Amino acid sequence: MRFRSRCLAAVCLLFGVMRASAQKTPGSLIEDLRDLTETPAVAGYEHELSAKIGTRLKALSPKIDRMGNITVTLGQGSPHTLLVTPMDEPGYVVSNITEEGYLELQRLPQTGSLPQFNELYATQPVKIQTAQGNWIPGTVAGISIHLLPQRQHPPSAADLDNMFVDIGAASATEARMGGADQLSPLAIDRTFYEMGSGQWTSPAIGDRFGDAALLELLRNLNPAKLKGTLTVAFVAQQWLGARGFERLLYATKPDELIYVGRLIRPPVPPPNAPPAREPAPGFTQTPGSGVLIASEKPEAEASGLAASLKQLAAQNNISLKPDYSAPIEPRGGYVPPPPLPERAVHLSVATAWPSTPAEFLDGHDVAALITLLEDYLEGQAQPVEVPSAKILPEPSQPNKPAVAPTGEAILKLLIETYGVSGGHEGNVAKAVTQLLPAWAKTETDQAGNLWLHWHGNGKGPSIVVVAHQDEIGYEVHSILPDGRLELEPKGGGVLAYFLGHAALVHSANGMHPGVLELPDGWEKPDFQWPRGQRMIFHLDVGAHNPDGVAQLGIRVGDYVTVPKKYRKLMGQRGSARAFDDRVGCASLVAATWALGPNLNARDVTFIWSTSEELGLEGAAAAAKKLASQGNAPDYVFAVDTFVSSDSPLESQRFGDGILGHGFVVRAVDNSNVVPRQLVKKVVTLARAAGAPSQYGVTGGGNDGSAFLVYGSTDVALGWPLRYSHSPGEVIDLRDLDALAKVIAAIARNW
Repeated sequence: MRFRSRCLAAVCLLFGVMRASAQKTPGSLIEDLRDLTETPAVAGYEHELSAKIGTRLKALSPKIDRMGNITVTLGQGSPHTLLVTPMDEPGYVVSNITEEGYLELQRLPQTGSLPQFNELYATQPVKIQTAQGNWIPGTVAGISIHLLPQRQHPPSAADLDNMFVDIGAASATEARMGGADQLSPLAIDRTFYEMGSGQWTSPAIGDRFGDAALLELLRNLNPAKLKGTLTVAFVAQQWLGARGFERLLYATKPDELIYVGRLIRPPVPPPNAPPAREPAPGFTQTPGSGVLIASEKPEAEASGLAASLKQLAAQNNISLKPDYSAPIEPRGGYVPPPPLPERAVHLSVATAWPSTPAEFLDGHDVAALITLLEDYLEGQAQPVEVPSAKILPEPSQPNKPAVAPTGEAILKLLIETYGVSGGHEGNVAKAVTQLLPAWAKTETDQAGNLWLHWHGNGKGPSIVVVAHQDEIGYEVHSILPDGRLELEPKGGGVLAYFLGHAALVHSANGMHPGVLELPDGWEKPDFQWPRGQRMIFHLDVGAHNPDGVAQLGIRVGDYVTVPKKYRKLMGQRGSARAFDDRVGCASLVAATWALGPNLNARDVTFIWSTSEELGLEGAAAAAKKLASQGNAPDYVFAVDTFVSSDSPLESQRFGDGILGHGFVVRAVDNSNVVPRQLVKKVVTLARAAGAPSQYGVTGGGNDGSAFLVYGSTDVALGWPLRYSHSPGEVIDLRDLDALAKVIAAIARNW
């Protein structure tokens, strides 16, 4: 009998252990936060994120209501504690599709304080969710910097009337056939990055840290140790008047409330409100400050639940500080809001650049928040791991192809290889060399230019075809005492396209994520983006001093870029950063495969040049070298972007260079005018080669103009490009194919 009792007790204990183990939610804090931040959840459209959270909580039998709110209830009796966090983020919904196939938008929320939110979406890669739940890529239209000097009153990116989304469609019918439609939610594309010192960045990370924290809490909690009943809730539509939160308050009527979520900016005054006597309150704490108690009056003495948590934090050496936040309860809705329980507190962590694509927080703060909650609810806590910085490898170089790759395959590999102006183009040169056929023997000069030469017999004209390898970016100029990097720009662009977004430092040991800081005053209503010929920018990589920067492996002279990848749009269109001038580089590679090693003794040289964005430096060095040898070419065909007005934001005064209509003869730009008879000759050759062509006027300069002083004739070629020098440039692959064909025809027949 005693043996049987012991066996029964052992079985019960084992069953209890198995049951407790089964209730553990899978994953880890950082895995959850990465997945949840990389899943867009525009307010009112949170269902995909809600489903992911529900799946993680499956062992705890979660309930999901029709709004998408998720609740898990543990324990029993009094007191009843409601622990709640929001799921949603601000974003957009498609409100209209134009005849040309662009999507027009309405922001969600339609009101509220979100400084620079619209501007920081301009030219960014975005995702649009179809009615079937799939995501399709797009890019928000923006002004091309090369055409900006021509405009007296360019459209403001802050105005929703100027927000158009390019998904590669040429008509409203085509856009709808591809899955876009009215009421499709839209959010910025995003990647979760681990910076130095345990700091993490991603768009909407301030809207998701609470979700990851409560998942980690549920992973560690022992329900048997809870005092009373605990309802853990993940709520929808917080940005839309706290509707999900309001529903739960009505339904649960808790004894005490712990709200975990971002600090809330003060309301925006009405347009006709008199000037405020005092400046609007702001957030004072920064990432690394620990756990925050949010309050309209952070200077007031903590009371009630806040006082209890403050005492508990002091006992456990957890940093707990006050900071400003507007109230969490619904205000200004259409029905009276439910009252908050007397014991209520809003807990948060500090985020830098809140509600921007560059938002980041400190993982140690989130870990401290979880520890505090677990201590309060259970009386003990398990340690939460915060990984160190994650160094990313540079993209791998392609294998040598045995047969000619497609133009798109060449372009994708070159796009996803980084190489900033000013001596940082080496990886691009390696990628070009690897993509060329085995017979193509290249040389590299002191300027970093890559050369491929077909030797002539002196009977025909000498021809140079040049495209530049480099892209715009930054270089680390100095390291500040607080660990931030001071950057010098390498090439120009619209500031809002880059500042306030994630960036990568390219060092000897790999790529280090960071964020490009916004200018001072960016949150003020009267903020204006600064202008100047020479500006210094700042990058935060998570280091707190120069030693921390050195430990990461970052040095002065390293270069910095905004992340990029090639994204296929509808039809034959693609979007990426640095099509300028990787399309030109790709066209030379494709033409090389088409030409083969024998050009019947024609004198043709292909040059992939460097530092074009800094003033045609590589091309100037190449031109000088050839001239000094007595070999200045008769003709130079500079292959570069034709910055197009084929966009809803550009002046139609240019009216040329339409995507998908063929390559373009850059007949006039800021550095050269092509003789009209040569424009006609190029078009005639193109027609014979089956390459559709266009010609017209654009802005910017081209590498061929560096050869003019030595007697060469510059015949500039290009392809139509939307939104130049931005993260979301758009091209049509048919124009790349036409460009490669005409380059081959010129090499054979000019």
